[in-house]
Amino acid sequence: MAKLIDAFGKSCPMPVVLAKKAADEGENELTIRVDNDTAVQNLTRFAAEMGFSIEVKAVSGGFEAALKKGNAGAQPEVPARVNTPGPQAGCGTSVFIGKEHVGAGDEKLGAQLMKMLLYTLSQGADVPASVLFMNGGVKLPTLGEEQVIESLNTLIERGAEVLVCGACLDFYGLKEQLKAGTVSNMYEIVSRMQSAAKVITV
Repeated sequence: MAKLIDAFGKSCPMPVVLAKKAADEGENELTIRVDNDTAVQNLTRFAAEMGFSIEVKAVSGGFEAALKKGNAGAQPEVPARVNTPGPQAGCGTSVFIGKEHVGAGDEKLGAQLMKMLLYTLSQGADVPASVLFMNGGVKLPTLGEEQVIESLNTLIERGAEVLVCGACLDFYGLKEQLKAGTVSNMYEIVSRMQSAAKVITV
């Protein structure tokens, strides 16, 4: 019998954390109730990473995701914005960006420096394993000017994973304006930082 997890009202990353805890305890079948589509996307990626099939259906007030270990059941396509899987333990560099500008001085100068930083990262010989956006940083892959978006898409094309905090996008009302990267959650973002050989905070 599938373990039932009621994650209604629980914000990112709790639905995924609860699912992982159950999987780590040996549960091979899980049914998780969530009340938003971001949680569904996060659970879909989690299922793919952990070797679960997943079936999602609408229920009163939200969704019910049925996860089952193995290949049985429908396996939805991972959302189009999902990039290359995250780095292996101790591999690569993660760049964490929590604001729109570099440094604590003049913000106009800081914005120009951020634009140059992302361009330099996209053109450099050593592409980071992941670029992680949270808080005000999520304005860059949404409201950022054309060169910023081009730099991020170049990074993705060259194999970098670009993750953008879904809760932050919701807070700023920017989820529908995402132009580069994948809507993500705290669990994935922390996981990428923990698995990287080095984390650079901008």
